[in-house]
Amino acid sequence: METTYDVKVYKILTYKGARKTTYTVRWVVAGKRWREPFGTVALAEGFRSELIQATGKGEAFAVATGLPVSHRSKSAAMSWYKFAVQYVDARWSQLGGNSRKNTAKTLTAATIALLRAQPTQFDPVAVRTALREWAFNVNRRPEAPRDVVTVLRWVERNSLPVSAWEDSEKVDDVLQAIDTRLDGKQAAAWSRKRNRRILNVVMKYAVRRRILRANPLPKGKEAATATRTTSAVDKRCLMNSDQVAALLGWVRNRSRGGKRLHAFFATLYYCGPRPEEAVALRVSDVNLPDADAGDQWCELLIHTATPEVGKQWTDTGEIHEERDLKGRAEGDTRAVPGHPVLTRVLRQHIEDEELKPGDLLFQGEKGSVLAGSVIRRAWSRRRGSACTTSDTPA
Repeated sequence: METTYDVKVYKILTYKGARKTTYTVRWVVAGKRWREPFGTVALAEGFRSELIQATGKGEAFAVATGLPVSHRSKSAAMSWYKFAVQYVDARWSQLGGNSRKNTAKTLTAATIALLRAQPTQFDPVAVRTALREWAFNVNRRPEAPRDVVTVLRWVERNSLPVSAWEDSEKVDDVLQAIDTRLDGKQAAAWSRKRNRRILNVVMKYAVRRRILRANPLPKGKEAATATRTTSAVDKRCLMNSDQVAALLGWVRNRSRGGKRLHAFFATLYYCGPRPEEAVALRVSDVNLPDADAGDQWCELLIHTATPEVGKQWTDTGEIHEERDLKGRAEGDTRAVPGHPVLTRVLRQHIEDEELKPGDLLFQGEKGSVLAGSVIRRAWSRRRGSACTTSDTPA
């Protein structure tokens, strides 16, 4: 730990805002400015007095933290692994299944990067699995098998303290770890952005609990450049009408569940819902015009999403989890118009499947939610050939 005696302590800066007054202690350590705000003048004067007393005693200050070396914070007394587990426990009930899973993945990469030594006596896959599937999963941790417990105990003994985040080089190591895939290649931009967003929430939690003094992650242009993404659609990846017709025709002619999947993929194409929104639709959510009126525009009322997250990440033990619409207020809905072609497809689908108003519009073979594995299997088998110029409409 680099230390210095080059310290200057300034007067307390008082700021009178519209709602409250803030008292900020300011000091400089080896040319770097530090600030600590307080809600009362007594707290600010007490902290400033501690700094002045340390300089008067000739005590060295840590360059990384800006504090006297005798000032051991909570971050130095708590291991990163222990803190990460506590964070998961505190946030578990507030997160959905996918958020729980993504948080576990990010914390796994960060925890491995914050070990004193790499666990050469364990298989790297076993270490990642123990952390991701057991340590950072509130439901499964108490049931961890003996070999997993052995790995986690080793990780806890060899985890660096939370104060490691006060070292800028170590922060860079962690960011490099979460930005890199297991094959050594850089992760996709959206994955990097998601991982850093999760870590930012973790760091803010540590600051609120007074375990860290400040968020150590990059801010401003430095952070934005590292995770720059775009929301623009690459038109080269879009299917044209002939390719879509070939895809839908092939799906419909499948011997097993082809008609059900045909209606599902047609809904995705003509209305554009998320797959987890489409599988949550019920017959009563579809407003079809009268059959006597011919093929006219229909309307779909989308109000629920059923993402497939894995039974180990849900509170119910089910593979799917019922959620509100992504990016919208709780209980919000949206109405989506459907092309007349979709009207004909859905009307025929409901008739063929003999569906009732309360039934799921798109069902699996046993009447349950349409499985993501079935959707992905059909899509992957036909997508490659459907996107070639040699395909003709079905």
